[in-house]
Amino acid sequence: MTRKQVLLRGVAAVAGVAGVLIGCASLAAHHEAGEPALARTPAPPGAAVYLISPQDGATVSSPVTVRFGLTGMGVAPAGVLNPKAGHHHLIIDAPTPAAGAPIPNDAKHRHFGGGQTEVELELTPGKHTLQLVLGDHIHVPHDPPVVSQTITVTVE
Repeated sequence: MTRKQVLLRGVAAVAGVAGVLIGCASLAAHHEAGEPALARTPAPPGAAVYLISPQDGATVSSPVTVRFGLTGMGVAPAGVLNPKAGHHHLIIDAPTPAAGAPIPNDAKHRHFGGGQTEVELELTPGKHTLQLVLGDHIHVPHDPPVVSQTITVTVE
């Protein structure tokens, strides 16, 4: 990789992180003010998000490489307004987040606002559920929500 490519990746990563921080701050203020649900970005017909790996029912060891798939839309960092794109959120051992509100950001709701499409995930031994939800530039699910099937994996 050339120095220019490395610098461009670094600038893109910083822009993505800045967008996440700005978006989260404005969403927190919106939520605290008790305002109604946010307007949702329309999802193109046929858009789908899915887990490439691991497979449903798989027995795995930690760390688990989780790979994200998306069809009918593109991936863009958080904070980048693109009506035909979004970024991944991995839901771990939790129900699907409500539509019309920002996806929480905690250990059960992992944000990939830099446009990442995979993660090495540390999971404790036992059964776990995983689901992907695509969020728009401000972490709100699209309309209709672009969500994957929930899978179950067992960590040895």
